Amino acid sequence: MDDIDKLRREIDAVDDELLALINRRAALASRIGAFKAGAPAYRPERETEILRRVADNNPGPLAAERVTGVFREVISACRGLEEAIRVTYLGPQGTFSEQAVRKHFGRAVEALPVASVDEAFRRCEAGAVQFTVVPVENSTEGVVGRTLDLLLATPLRICAEVELRVQQNLLAKGALKDVRRIYSHAQSLAQCDAWLAHHLAGAERIPVASNAEAAQRAAQEPGAAAIAGEAAAERYGLQVLAKSIEDAPNNTTRFLVLGELDTAPTGKDRTSLVMSAENKPGAVHALLTPLAQHQVSMTRIESRPARSRSALWEYMFFIDVEGHQKDGPLAKALAELRARAPFLKVLGSYPVAVR
Repeated sequence: MDDIDKLRREIDAVDDELLALINRRAALASRIGAFKAGAPAYRPERETEILRRVADNNPGPLAAERVTGVFREVISACRGLEEAIRVTYLGPQGTFSEQAVRKHFGRAVEALPVASVDEAFRRCEAGAVQFTVVPVENSTEGVVGRTLDLLLATPLRICAEVELRVQQNLLAKGALKDVRRIYSHAQSLAQCDAWLAHHLAGAERIPVASNAEAAQRAAQEPGAAAIAGEAAAERYGLQVLAKSIEDAPNNTTRFLVLGELDTAPTGKDRTSLVMSAENKPGAVHALLTPLAQHQVSMTRIESRPARSRSALWEYMFFIDVEGHQKDGPLAKALAELRARAPFLKVLGSYPVAVR
């Protein structure tokens, strides 16, 4: 017991040092805020650089992910001294979108749930909030089509991305044997297809707008269950009947942070763009040629219908590439693409997510 007491006194001393250092950091952040003269407190490139540095310098025993989680909250608290930030996300409370907001911005922001991705965009476009966080793709189920469609028309720009490891759980108030209906977002149902076919083959699968809505319904209806995260179970008073029922073990959803910021280069960035191609043989190949010639690596390409009455069977191409639009090789490739593409829109350049 004497040894334990001694170690506890050492912990107390370290905690006192941490407290003093955190407040010293907050004071420095406040001084920087005074020099900004109204410029935004949230600078994703600066925050990403801090997180990358502490992850690279972390000696352990804490894992890098744990260390960056602590620093995210310190950054969030200090940022909150400069500016009150409001962020919309696909609600209600308890969704993976809310988890993405907290992972990226920390607790010192006002997170506002809305009923749809469309509403999340509209609130931010109208200036009711500074930022919105929306899902764009899942590692097993692919892109979120509605998000891509809205990116095409919005004046907002992508200023950051968030990667969230998604653990799907079966939640209910009753027992597994009593489950007759399963509510969840359509993508979550698809991510758990094999598990559901094996364990609940006879249960009806009902897609809803969000996993949190699914949890709300499961809490109110006898014989109903939901597929959602553990946060939803806690919020709506449900039991976790089965954990990690997703078919892919590394199931991850990527979210975008949208706002009116132009993010500066960090040295490890991604640029998203959308463009059209003429409806003739070799048109898409011709558009991609400048990227290859300037050695710009393309990490994703998706096609979506142009959604124009005068453009039947024509498509828009959503592309992610490595690098920032201000980087020399990518800047040259984009200049050539603007000359070739009937339509080109750079959706934003932003730091690659810190996991």
